[in-house]
Amino acid sequence: MSELVQYGNLLGEIKNRIRQAQIKAVLSVNAEMIRMYFDVGKMIYNRQQLESWGAGVISRLSNDIHNELPEIKGFSERNIKFMVQLYKEYELNISIGKQAVSQLDFGKQLVFRIPWGHNILLMQKIKDWSIRLWYMEQIIQNGWSRDVLGLMIKSSVHTRQGNLVNNFEVTLPNPQSDMARQILKDPYIFDFLTLTEPFQERELEVELVKHLEKFLVELGAGFAFMGRQYHLTVSDKDFYLDLLFYHIKLRCFVIIELKKGEFKPEYAGKMNFYCSVVDDMLKHENDQSTIGLILCQTKDKIFAEYALRDIHKPIGISEYELTRVLPDNLKSSLPSVEEIESELSKEKE
Repeated sequence: MSELVQYGNLLGEIKNRIRQAQIKAVLSVNAEMIRMYFDVGKMIYNRQQLESWGAGVISRLSNDIHNELPEIKGFSERNIKFMVQLYKEYELNISIGKQAVSQLDFGKQLVFRIPWGHNILLMQKIKDWSIRLWYMEQIIQNGWSRDVLGLMIKSSVHTRQGNLVNNFEVTLPNPQSDMARQILKDPYIFDFLTLTEPFQERELEVELVKHLEKFLVELGAGFAFMGRQYHLTVSDKDFYLDLLFYHIKLRCFVIIELKKGEFKPEYAGKMNFYCSVVDDMLKHENDQSTIGLILCQTKDKIFAEYALRDIHKPIGISEYELTRVLPDNLKSSLPSVEEIESELSKEKE
């Protein structure tokens, strides 16, 4: 492994550790605040039941707290309503239906470890209790911000995680195989790109690197970008990997090959070759086996499973979705950047 690659790995590990420390500090501060919100919600709800007070008491409380404790933030009428909802959902089990006591207790423990904005978003968007628990665990494990959580919920990441066709069970040891399966997805949603049909694979590759931060969010936590068109030489012949990553948690290189159209069985053989080369030339003795990920627009699941059956390197096959692809005939009707700049210059004159 080159010195540059080794340094990149070290930098990635340090950055990941810094982020973990920052997240833990924030969560520690928030935990007490959310316990307070939970207790406030409990007091209000119990008094409403005892005195038969309506929702108007919340507005009155919000105004009085603001007037008497002006330095205290977070007690708007809307926020207080969420405090009551928090208590009702996680203590009274009103909104989520009957669940096993152990599962409910586990959920209550996670509530206090998640920032308030995240809790509000989960109460608003995720009504199914088991799905909400899944998102809670992902927030804690991956340090998702509220915006990232919103994106993950919008793209239904819980239905995509671990669904890819793969041969990890026979090519990777446990728990590496299970971890790899849960980290990778199918499909991947690249809705942050705007491409014009017909586009080439290289155009997709370039655009993903241009939007690297959003691409990394979609890939998930732990991916460190190593390079695009990563050059390898084998027996005096040049080969170029579309995208090369290193995954901090899996402790291995991950090769991503982008394919336009439908999956073809020969893609698996080529990826098997790439994984062998990276294992031989880049992999450190402490690294795990390189994983290949083939991304296609569509795939026949049966073809994909057959293609991987006798492959000896760990490979996954997923689809990707582009929700903002423009038809070719629309491209000509859109102004270019140069035309827009020209019009703006005329307006200034």
